[in-house]
Amino acid sequence: MNQLKLGLPKGSLENATISLFEKAGWLIKPAARNYFPEIDDPELACSICRPQEMSRYVESGMLDAGITGKDWTMENMSDTVLVCDLVYSKVSRRPTRWIIAVAGNSEIRTIKDLEGKKISTELVNVTRRFFEEQKINVEIEFSWGATEAKVVSGLVDAIVEVTETESTIRAHGLRIIHELMTSNTQFIANRESWNDPWKREKIENIAMMLQGALRADRIVGLKMNVAKADLDDVVNLLPSLNAPTIAGLYNQEWYSVETVISEDVVRDLIPKLRKSGAEGIIEYSLNKVI
Repeated sequence: MNQLKLGLPKGSLENATISLFEKAGWLIKPAARNYFPEIDDPELACSICRPQEMSRYVESGMLDAGITGKDWTMENMSDTVLVCDLVYSKVSRRPTRWIIAVAGNSEIRTIKDLEGKKISTELVNVTRRFFEEQKINVEIEFSWGATEAKVVSGLVDAIVEVTETESTIRAHGLRIIHELMTSNTQFIANRESWNDPWKREKIENIAMMLQGALRADRIVGLKMNVAKADLDDVVNLLPSLNAPTIAGLYNQEWYSVETVISEDVVRDLIPKLRKSGAEGIIEYSLNKVI
């Protein structure tokens, strides 16, 4: 039987990734101290590894495909195939940001002020390339963690760190002076695996289902009954991905109207629909939108 070796990210993205796969149709059961979780698909063999290392494992062929960050693929300069972007993170549905930050009381205001200064980061190669392109001479050291504390304590002049909400940056009293890059989660594949017809089809099917699950996030379905006399008024209120579905009810001057809309407009829309004559309004969640 053919089997695809799939890498899942360990750490902050692990739970979000497992939840996304469940919504897409795969049940993954991680086990304590086990880097090879069970999955309810005999055509998949899962391994969990750090996102920082994922692209190297995929490039080498140890994994056929994997989920990691755009930032770590750029850091490792890995020769892999980008299957698709998957914009999700541990707390949000938006890209993360790598920023340059200094202490709140620092005299450094712009990146040019970093000439001759020391910078600490885990994203060493990307940071080095950035400052070389800017023709700014800096000393870059690798950070094993607690990066924010190093600039607070004066061990370095600035840091390059990833953030989603900036809460940790603000908590340490740091000031952002530049956004280095944005990053998002990506589904990548080994080039030889991508050229294998069976593996490529499996990878593409996984990508389609994952993207469908993400597309359905914060989108809901609405279904309602509407009298013929009120139909135009109700339909004019409905935003939708395309046009709403309208079907006549048996032997009546009534219609069933169904549409897909953003969750954040429902609370204001339903009272308007009710006022315009819609009845039996049902809101339901969606797992995937393909």
